[in-house]
Amino acid sequence: MAYELEGIRQLDVDELKEQYNNGKKTPIMIDIREPGEYEERHIPGVPLLPMNQVPEVIDQFKKDESYVFICRSGSRSQHTAQYFQDNGIENVYNFAGGMLAWDEETNSGMENPLKDVNDLYKK
Repeated sequence: MAYELEGIRQLDVDELKEQYNNGKKTPIMIDIREPGEYEERHIPGVPLLPMNQVPEVIDQFKKDESYVFICRSGSRSQHTAQYFQDNGIENVYNFAGGMLAWDEETNSGMENPLKDVNDLYKK
């Protein structure tokens, strides 16, 4: 059940699974871990945008879209969601529990590093 933590809506593993398995395009899922973590294990199809690169591209994100951020445990993704809110992007979620909570299929390798923020909006 969704709840808020420090003004950020939290999605638990069941809520994220439902959105992922139903092929919902919103909120847009973004993995913000380091490349090595992503290569080891990530949710198939979810793009990688390392947290330290977010400030460089924050202005390219659409303010009317919604986003859910994913990290290892939910801490870095919480901070990223707060950063987005601080920059005027209100519809953000944190995946509470992060990849430690994800018990569905995962891929390894560098499947989907985000090279252009506009790629997030392609159908």
